Amino acid sequence: MIFFWAFVVGGIICVIGQILMDVFKLTPAHTLTTFVVFGAILDGLGLYEPLIDFAGAGATVPITSFGNSLVHGAMAEAEEHGLIGVVTGMFEVTSSGISAAIIFGVIGALLFKPKG
Repeated sequence: MIFFWAFVVGGIICVIGQILMDVFKLTPAHTLTTFVVFGAILDGLGLYEPLIDFAGAGATVPITSFGNSLVHGAMAEAEEHGLIGVVTGMFEVTSSGISAAIIFGVIGALLFKPKG
């Protein structure tokens, strides 16, 4: 059943993104930013963790999870280190994902001939 709910929740997030681009004529960059901010707001309100518990990968794979990670890391480090923890917490939690994206992007560019 977890696969079904992951598919449904992930699909709903994708449908919302498509509506933002088709109906409201937002660019992909605006849609991406909207989702990151929306994920951050949901985590700040304490609503994103229950969504992850319910939908699993359907909530952790989309870009909304990046906003969740930023706020989650900042709040956790702020409790331990104060104001400086807000800044360091965001980077500490998300650094491995960003580093992996850069490394795999470079490897992909080296292995395959980029068009353009």
